[in-house]
Amino acid sequence: MTGAPSIYPTVLYKDAKAAIRTLKDAFGFREVSLYESEDGYVEHCELACGNGAVMVGSHGREGVFAKVMANAGPVGVYVVVDDVDALHARAVEHGVEILMPPTDQDYGSRDFMARDAEGNVWSFGTYTPDIGG
Repeated sequence: MTGAPSIYPTVLYKDAKAAIRTLKDAFGFREVSLYESEDGYVEHCELACGNGAVMVGSHGREGVFAKVMANAGPVGVYVVVDDVDALHARAVEHGVEILMPPTDQDYGSRDFMARDAEGNVWSFGTYTPDIGG
């Protein structure tokens, strides 16, 4: 399989519009698609970073997925980036809570960790897992 990624983390937010702004402005994600309901809920949004993507939506929607995720806790997402320090500086400029500043890891990666406004943990680093294939 080549082309599009085959795994897309999906994160639901109480304020999906604010989350999308943070992901775009502070973390450099690019909006691919956005679908909103008539009452302003984010039904579905796809945001890309590098060759990966995350799906974002609003809590409180209808449907099986929304119902089973209604009380789900925060999630953690790891994103591979080329320039950890520049992205960290960008996140700081946008007031994002930094949990770990850029740190060189024993396994060769340079990472930082941040928490978004609804408690989800976003890690950014240079480590790219070799999953074969």
